[in-house]
Amino acid sequence: MNLFGGTINSLEKGLQYATLKNKTIAQNIANVDTPNYKAKDVSFKQMLQDKQTTFISANRTDIRHYDFEITNKPSNVSSYENFTYRNDGNGVDMDAEQAKLAQNTIYYNALVDRINGKLNTLNTVIKGGR
Repeated sequence: MNLFGGTINSLEKGLQYATLKNKTIAQNIANVDTPNYKAKDVSFKQMLQDKQTTFISANRTDIRHYDFEITNKPSNVSSYENFTYRNDGNGVDMDAEQAKLAQNTIYYNALVDRINGKLNTLNTVIKGGR
C-alpha cells in the first residue's frame, strides 16, 4: 500500500532532477574562465528514459538459481562537445547559465512548497483536524 499515492515519490524524483541540474549549472559557472571547458546540461527527458529502462531482474524458476538484479546508472549529464562560445574554446555562456539557474531555482522552490503542502495536510489528518 502506498500511503501517499505516489505523489511524494514523484516530487522526490523532481527534487533529485532539480538538484542535479543545479550542480551542473554551478559547475558551468565555476568553469566560466577555464580554457576548452565545455558546458554541461541535464535533460529531464533523458533522465526519465534512463530511469524507465535501467532495471533488470531475473525470474527464478528453481530454488537453486541465483537471484540477481542489474541496475545501470548512466550519467544524466551531457556535454556540448562541438560548441565553443569564446576564442579560448570555452563553451559557457554566463548569461544563459544565470537564466537557467534562476529558472531551476523557481522549479525547485515550487516542488519544495508542494511537498510542504502534502506533509502539512498529513500532519492535519494525524492531529484530527486541529
